[in-house]
Amino acid sequence: MPKTTETKIKKVTKKNTDISVFSIKGEKTESASLDKSIMDQKPNDALTAQYVRMYLANQRQGNASVKTRSEVIGTTQKVWRQKGTGRARHGAAKANLFRGGGVTFGPMPRDFSLSMNKKQKKQVLFSTLSQKLKDGNIKVLDIKGFGEKPKTKKVAEFIKSIGAEGKKVLFVLPKIENNPFIKSVSNLPKTDVIQATTLNTYEILNHEEIVFVNDGLAIMEKHFLTKNEN
Repeated sequence: MPKTTETKIKKVTKKNTDISVFSIKGEKTESASLDKSIMDQKPNDALTAQYVRMYLANQRQGNASVKTRSEVIGTTQKVWRQKGTGRARHGAAKANLFRGGGVTFGPMPRDFSLSMNKKQKKQVLFSTLSQKLKDGNIKVLDIKGFGEKPKTKKVAEFIKSIGAEGKKVLFVLPKIENNPFIKSVSNLPKTDVIQATTLNTYEILNHEEIVFVNDGLAIMEKHFLTKNEN
């Protein structure tokens, strides 16, 4: 019997991507790692365009409405006699031709919403984050020791220290709650906050700099890499 040689299968593990962690003073303190399955995706322009179209369409309320001649309140009496006046024949004053009458082909309530499946949403989110990371526009901020009072000047100085002054900055927080940091950010122009679990492609594209605050990065990773994410 010939001897059989056992082949060992090597497990290939994906390396994590390191992101710089800054203090509120703008100093690099350490680095945070993020799974490559999030930050190493190729861009997909067609899918990104489809997502943006869906997102903007879903913001439309679609409640514009006008009344037709059957819905206008008023008499149905004939406005003048059929013949002998020298004018065109007409029926009720609720006709679309008259002031206060119905509207012809006017807007009616409708649903503009579009949809994408979870896999597509996740794919376009990860590819957009990957591109932001390649461009060097993703940071992590540690706000330990920020204080118990709003300090807008501190946040403004941090934004300046990372070279984002005058740019649109999105702060991704572990949780949206009433605290001094959020109050400080709300006082600055071109700055917005969002909860890590609700981060979406449109907000990433709409801002030039993405800053994850404290555990925002880990919470975002845990939420979007699970099977039951929203």
